[in-house]
Amino acid sequence: MALVKVNDLEKNQVEMEFTIDKEAFDKACFAAYKKNVGRLNVPGFRRGKAPKGMIEKLYGKAVFFEDALEMTVPNAFDAAVKEAGLKPVGRPEYDVDTVGENGASIKAKFYVYPAVEIKDYKGIEVERHEHPVTDEMIDAEIERVRTRNAREIEVTDRPARKDDVVVIDYEGYADGKKFDGGTAQDHNLKLGSGQFIPGFEDQIIGHSVGDSFDVNVKFPDEYHAEDLKGKEATFKTTVKAIKFDELPELDDEFAKDVSEFDTFAEYKADVKAKLEEEQKHHSEQHMEEEIADKLCEKLEGEVPPPMIDTEAENMLRDYDTRLRMQGLDLNTYVKYTGQSLDDLRGQFKPQAERQVKTRLALEKIAELEGVKVEDAEVDEEIEKIAKAYGMEVAKVKELVTAESISEDIKVRKALDIVKGAAKIVEGHHDHEKKPAAKKPAAKKPAAKKPAAEKADDAEKKPAAKKPAAKKPAAKKPAAEKTDDAEKKPAAKKPAVKKPAAKKPAA
Repeated sequence: MALVKVNDLEKNQVEMEFTIDKEAFDKACFAAYKKNVGRLNVPGFRRGKAPKGMIEKLYGKAVFFEDALEMTVPNAFDAAVKEAGLKPVGRPEYDVDTVGENGASIKAKFYVYPAVEIKDYKGIEVERHEHPVTDEMIDAEIERVRTRNAREIEVTDRPARKDDVVVIDYEGYADGKKFDGGTAQDHNLKLGSGQFIPGFEDQIIGHSVGDSFDVNVKFPDEYHAEDLKGKEATFKTTVKAIKFDELPELDDEFAKDVSEFDTFAEYKADVKAKLEEEQKHHSEQHMEEEIADKLCEKLEGEVPPPMIDTEAENMLRDYDTRLRMQGLDLNTYVKYTGQSLDDLRGQFKPQAERQVKTRLALEKIAELEGVKVEDAEVDEEIEKIAKAYGMEVAKVKELVTAESISEDIKVRKALDIVKGAAKIVEGHHDHEKKPAAKKPAAKKPAAKKPAAEKADDAEKKPAAKKPAAKKPAAKKPAAEKTDDAEKKPAAKKPAVKKPAAKKPAA
């Protein structure tokens, strides 16, 4: 296996010629023979017992070439790439020039990691937006915790009121006939939530458990079901239960229940401190987003399309993981939203391009600044990953390479250098920011609403969110993602120009 030559094409593409020597190819052909002999019919021999030479005589010398190429090309490509000092991006396209008993000559066309330049990355002007924590924000956070810790009380001695949750059965009729989606049993409805069409919830208020009655409503003219738009309808309704949430008192006992503190005053002070830390984080994140934008503008060089495609695919895979944590998957999500996987993948492309450009810029800055990473820093990062995912350090080392962790640390250090040299302009907390498009939310689709419920706005196609130029976090070992340059290109099935003898079916 040897490198022959490398020809530079355009836009970070190269064509590399390499060979597979006779010895390596002969071994691969014999391995292909062992793999296929059991399914080849040769007159005079039991299945699986025919000698290799007899099979080649019957079906042609090339009978095992295709499998032999599949076995040898990837390793030969890797060896040639290493010899040439290249960093491939994406999968190569193989073209087999010659193949025979003396080996093979292969051409591979592929993208390489781009050579980029960046200037004037020190002194970037960015705004820092302060968001002071107000009493209203503290109270709202405590109220959220209070609501989560409410106790559900069942009501038996009074009729339903606004803000109660009622359990109801109902059947909907329009033009004297039951209609699809208008029937439910044991449906939980919070009165005053506006979940159902106007007038429905108001007519339940004042009824007690066991009451059966008619709810008369008119569907809105813009209702989503064509056959119900603007129609009068009657829902035969029965109240089966009434409940309400009893909120805990905001006192020391509440603080003990929801935190590690003994007094409400201590708990409230901790809530304030955490909100301040959160606001500080948001401020830093905003600065890093601005830095990322400006680094992308300053970056000089072509970005190979496969780098963006791979990053978009990684984002799509991460999104699928988040959906699965909520009991969904991508296929279900796209059906629910009326999109295709290609639509969703396309929405990640701008974000992916920004991520790739930011990474390239920071890698170049790390190179220009001579950033070094000590072994102790890598070990510390591995320990953090192990702790974060509840894994043994040895297992983490099996799943992620020290080299990839070192590269991540370099990038983080480069970002710190740019931030440290940036010109910070203090912005007001009410500073008007450009609205950022949001990444598709990993939100569980609601169950199909009965006809009595209000129609939500049509599901909008989510746009990819502009990512913050965060300090690259430790990657999850179980699904380690590497840069394109670090990935071994998967061997594409080589196309043999010389027509090889077809393998007979068993």
